[in-house]
Amino acid sequence: MSVGLESFDPAFAQQIYVMWATHMVYNTLVETDEQMKLQPSLAKNWSVSADGLIYTLYLRNDVYFQDDPLFYNGKGRKMTATDVVYSFNRLIDPKVASTGAWIFNDRVAERDPFIALNDTTLQIRLRKPFRLLMEMLSMPYSSIVPKEVTEHWGKDFRSHPCGTGPFMLKYWDEGNILVLHKNPHYWETDAVGKPLPYLDAVQISFYDTKAVEFLLFMQGKIDFINGVDRSYKDLVLQKNGELKKEYADKINLTQNTYLNTEYIGFLTDTSLPIMQNAATRNVLVRQAINYAIDRGKIVTYFKNGAGRPATGGFTPVGIAGFENVPNYGYYYDPKKALQLLEQAGYPNGKGLPPITIQVADNYADVVSFVASELEEIGIKMNVEIIQPAILKQQMSKGQSLMFRGNWIADYPDAESFLSFFKSPSSPPNYTRFRDATLDKWYNEALTVPDSLRYKLYRQMDSLAISKAPLIPLYYELMFHFTRKNVTGLRTNPMNLIDLKQVRVK
Repeated sequence: MSVGLESFDPAFAQQIYVMWATHMVYNTLVETDEQMKLQPSLAKNWSVSADGLIYTLYLRNDVYFQDDPLFYNGKGRKMTATDVVYSFNRLIDPKVASTGAWIFNDRVAERDPFIALNDTTLQIRLRKPFRLLMEMLSMPYSSIVPKEVTEHWGKDFRSHPCGTGPFMLKYWDEGNILVLHKNPHYWETDAVGKPLPYLDAVQISFYDTKAVEFLLFMQGKIDFINGVDRSYKDLVLQKNGELKKEYADKINLTQNTYLNTEYIGFLTDTSLPIMQNAATRNVLVRQAINYAIDRGKIVTYFKNGAGRPATGGFTPVGIAGFENVPNYGYYYDPKKALQLLEQAGYPNGKGLPPITIQVADNYADVVSFVASELEEIGIKMNVEIIQPAILKQQMSKGQSLMFRGNWIADYPDAESFLSFFKSPSSPPNYTRFRDATLDKWYNEALTVPDSLRYKLYRQMDSLAISKAPLIPLYYELMFHFTRKNVTGLRTNPMNLIDLKQVRVK
């Protein structure tokens, strides 16, 4: 990994590599497979009451926590519904301050939202129907932890994990190396009944940069990397995203759908003082900018094919209910961009004040290209390089008029993207977009059957994109590189990797 690991506590599984680590050590009640379908995990099956307010989940009776000195005789005990109740209550406990509390807050009942009817039966009670509860239970935040181990370690539970997952922590030198060993009592088997996981151990190393990581991978010292450093993409990848011929017999490249939209956002709340003289308060200007950008060139020359041009809406292709070629969105049309600028009162950009966009340095090349595209239609854009943490702070406070961002799905449903636009217009709605019709459709979509829900989703996406609160640039693709001796690596469209059936020859 090219970054360190902050925690093994699933209550703080916000960053992708923390998600990976917790997914190796813990289980959730359900999982999302490679086709974005929910599959049973710790929960064998489930049912929903007619009014949509009570979810009843039936748990496996053969799952044990990993061995730990805090259990009787150091042997892992059986997981029960009481552990699920504890894990979910802990997630919403203000004292824990979990970054994942939002998945239950304002959704579950105020009193006794989680009830263990017996050791293998759990009930979740909601305040109002919420169609996506089961999808949220697949997130690493919803992993099941044992009370005695969690409470013994308190905040230090981050480095003393204990779950029901396929691997268990053996050694962790933070910032340098992490070693996981096979859980000998893991409950899953493969299609022919062979116990999982296949690997006896997993070693994860941490490096300062992805460039160093890639060099070690090419030297055969690492078996798997996630993506490739930009400085090396032209070395191994063709412009269409395929491996160059000289590497085809040395490494494997797997391309998969990634529910991630890269975008440039506009602040749209005209009540804010910073917006009073901003040219981008005019929707025609924002639409013109959208038409002025050749997204295909970005994907080809800056991503080497690791994405698809975002000529549709904010919701990426590949997600349920969305066509690969929607009938709305923006395509490259400089003439239309100039027409819109003229309608806005800025013919050929004349009279339009310079626009400043804030961006972290690792995306400055793409944004500089966008600036050059806008210059072709008379729009002057200044690119301000800013530290990622400061940029996020500026976006959250509504102090950035134009910014580069990305949005990754938390679960395999378009609601995870469309929630970006709903009121109240505060983070994560960084553009401060607000529309009463969209809010109405959003609330309706959470309670209706799938066919109508998908229709409302498309209407919401089309409405939002027509107001141009942002510029969708591209829908990213996952590029995973493995050595030729590695087989069985699986992943889902949220880039959550599964090592249970990996073999290294």
